[in-house]
Amino acid sequence: MPLTAGVPAPEFELLDDTNEKRKLSDFRGKPVILYFYPADDTPGCTKEACNFRDDYSAYQKAGVQILGVSPDTVASHVKFKKKFQLPFPLLADVGHRVCDLYQVWGPKQLMGRTYDGVLRTTYLIDASGKISHVFEKVRPAEHSTELLNALGVSYNHPQN
Repeated sequence: MPLTAGVPAPEFELLDDTNEKRKLSDFRGKPVILYFYPADDTPGCTKEACNFRDDYSAYQKAGVQILGVSPDTVASHVKFKKKFQLPFPLLADVGHRVCDLYQVWGPKQLMGRTYDGVLRTTYLIDASGKISHVFEKVRPAEHSTELLNALGVSYNHPQN
């Protein structure tokens, strides 16, 4: 069960796609979209990331920072980010420590097989560092639009 709205977002430090250490507190003072996704360069995760990319100017105008988190390595993030020209940091949670901290690591099913992995979840964190909204069981194709609506941001969504 993910964390709930109204609680402080847990602090963490992870390496980003440039091998720089990033802390959640580095972004205090602006809203943060902290989105957890299963794996780089897979169909759903690519769709979700590219929609964030396509809507990025609306997030920038609203002063919102996007951070993607998956258990992939820094090297994997570098390739994914370059391949799809993603303009926001991707954080490497190898060992899924931060996924555990945010309670988004758990049992999943695929073709009758059960395994542990990232439960696609997004936290909207306000400028003071509190979780203001939790999006569970995210649908990658609609998620960026859903977040922009939750933020009250007006935008022109490109037609995919």
